[in-house]
Amino acid sequence: MRLILQWLAVLVLLWPAEALGAVRIDFHSRDYDRRFPHAFVVLTGTVDATGEAVDASYGFTPIGQISPAILAGPAEGHVNPITAADIAKANLHFSIVLTDEEYARVMARVAEWKALPQPSYRLRERNCITFVADIAAVLGLDAAMVKGLEWKPHGFLDSVRDRNARAILARGGEVFAVSRGARRAVTAQASPVVASDSATR
Repeated sequence: MRLILQWLAVLVLLWPAEALGAVRIDFHSRDYDRRFPHAFVVLTGTVDATGEAVDASYGFTPIGQISPAILAGPAEGHVNPITAADIAKANLHFSIVLTDEEYARVMARVAEWKALPQPSYRLRERNCITFVADIAAVLGLDAAMVKGLEWKPHGFLDSVRDRNARAILARGGEVFAVSRGARRAVTAQASPVVASDSATR
């Protein structure tokens, strides 16, 4: 009996980490085009405690057709999913593997954004960038807005990545050096990432 228990203990230690339940959150930006949002998060994986499969994406955007009216004042906004095609073309800046408690916090914050009184979208104050910043802050990251990046989703997420690279890697996450049309993972030895042209995107 003791031998069986010892073998079971060894199997548990050797079992791949991927087999355990975990949800991963990816922080993306999209280069500017006519479709909103230009910054969003993607969650995939399995909730450890319940076995619930997770495959979702969230971004904050105005409702309906985008028009110059959003420049003049608030508009109705909503949290909406991102198409697979837009995710495939987006820039992945960093990823974090969430605990169940962190996943619950993220979903609670998404629910708060969904419940905002209308009109909830304000181009200069409450937009797709402030949405992903809020999600990052819920996870304990430094996601304070940087002057000059308020309307630059690519540059802003580069900035969040750079400020938090070591902490993200320490939590088993990944950070990516993103350039136009290319992406590469950055190792712990190479962090923090230096994105020399972040402020221009």
